[in-house]
Amino acid sequence: MTTKSKSAKKTTSAKKKSPAKRTSRAAFAVATNEKKSTQERAKAFVEAPLATIRSEETMEASLDVLRDREQPIKVRLAALQSLQAASFSVIEFEPYREDYLATLREIVDDPDEELRQRVLGILSRENDGYTQKRLLEGLQDPGKALVAPEKALQLLSYDVHAEAYPVAREILDQPPNPEAKREALRLLAADANSAPIFEKLMRDKDEDREIRQISAAALQAVKPKRFQEQARELLLDDKEYDEMQATALTARTQLSDEKAVAKDEKLLKQVDKLGRGKSAKIKKPAKFFLRRYGSEK
Repeated sequence: MTTKSKSAKKTTSAKKKSPAKRTSRAAFAVATNEKKSTQERAKAFVEAPLATIRSEETMEASLDVLRDREQPIKVRLAALQSLQAASFSVIEFEPYREDYLATLREIVDDPDEELRQRVLGILSRENDGYTQKRLLEGLQDPGKALVAPEKALQLLSYDVHAEAYPVAREILDQPPNPEAKREALRLLAADANSAPIFEKLMRDKDEDREIRQISAAALQAVKPKRFQEQARELLLDDKEYDEMQATALTARTQLSDEKAVAKDEKLLKQVDKLGRGKSAKIKKPAKFFLRRYGSEK
């Protein structure tokens, strides 16, 4: 037998031995079979997401696995991943959508943190009223909290309603941790009534620099004219941080009234001074500013 024939025979033999890819029906049978190992079941769920919505029976079986706290958590997470993937097939998934969301609401307080956070994330992106209510309750009463306050604020920011603002302000006044304070500030960023808070934090040099930056962006969004005034003061302050002055310069460059700035000799002189300084963070925005409003030297 020639070398070429032997090689061809080995290739044919290898093809015969390699297992054929199982059908989605077979994969689903493994996924829901409690006699199979956790690893096999989790892999099977992820392998064939559309099998979960093949019929009412397969959908109900998938939801049963997801809500059953006696099932291995790895399998439940895989079931959730599979169902979420299937939901992107909008037309096919639509008949099962309400049952799916109802099941997710049932397990928002699941003892497993990873599953709980994933479920809350999905429902929050759906702007689910029940989930928003539970998150707000947890912020007002830590004993009812489903997640950490900073995570709850982050989830609420997907669809902010007016009732979330007072709670965010309370957390901003007495934050349980720095992360919660930042998320409360981000949530309030669209609230024009919080403009005085943004202005106060932006001007406070003892405040965390990231908090000041977030406050500056929020004030610029809700009260642009007031921000312009404050930005000028930040630029004229020789003791101000480079980051804040760079933020102020960028904003003034984008939004200022050209004629008014061109007449502001004090500001132009200060920006020229900043542009000649040692800070690389300020040199570039100062150059742009002077190119637009002054005579760059």
